[in-house]
Amino acid sequence: MAIFSRLADLLKANINGLLDKAEDPEKMLKQMIIDMEEQLQKAIQGLGQVMANERQMRKQIETAEGQSKMWEERAKTALKAGEQDLAKKAVEEKLRFDENIKQYRAMHAQLENQVNAMRDQVNNLKAKLEDARNRQTLLLARAQMAEARRSISETLGGVDSDGAFAKMEKFERKIAQMEAQADAALEIAGWEGNDEDPFAKLEKQNAADEELARLMREITKE
Repeated sequence: MAIFSRLADLLKANINGLLDKAEDPEKMLKQMIIDMEEQLQKAIQGLGQVMANERQMRKQIETAEGQSKMWEERAKTALKAGEQDLAKKAVEEKLRFDENIKQYRAMHAQLENQVNAMRDQVNNLKAKLEDARNRQTLLLARAQMAEARRSISETLGGVDSDGAFAKMEKFERKIAQMEAQADAALEIAGWEGNDEDPFAKLEKQNAADEELARLMREITKE
């Protein structure tokens, strides 16, 4: 039993040590929320930058498509006018813009994928932040309860064996011992409520005399 008691004392000491070294739970929770808000803000800023790049690339595609269409119309005009060399130059410009369009569209697809992935990340961080805010009150209450339980344990358990509660229990045991000793002394002295008690014997004799007198009166009447 002593081994288990010692183990319990060690566990209590370790727990108390951890609680003593821990920072203010309320400050820690607030700082965690602040950190998550900063992380979310950075993610939102990153998403905004990628979305801006995606819009810019879309405009470049539209511009390149417009240029390609324009050079195609010029090539047709030159062919109608019999200007083969001029039409060829127009076609070459059209093909250059078509190649740009191809590259721009590939880059735009990558940017769209990044936007979708980062948007999911932002939504996930928002959900986690909202959940953390909802749990903040509960976690703080649990921390306060743990601290209260530790305080009660120290008060009732008596880290100091000479504490007020321990002294009261010791005093109560001493009074109970004194009462037991007094009862034993009375029993030895013959003052217990039994047949040897002179007061009890006197009461019995008076009762017997009264009962005898009553019977004599009844006999006399008969």
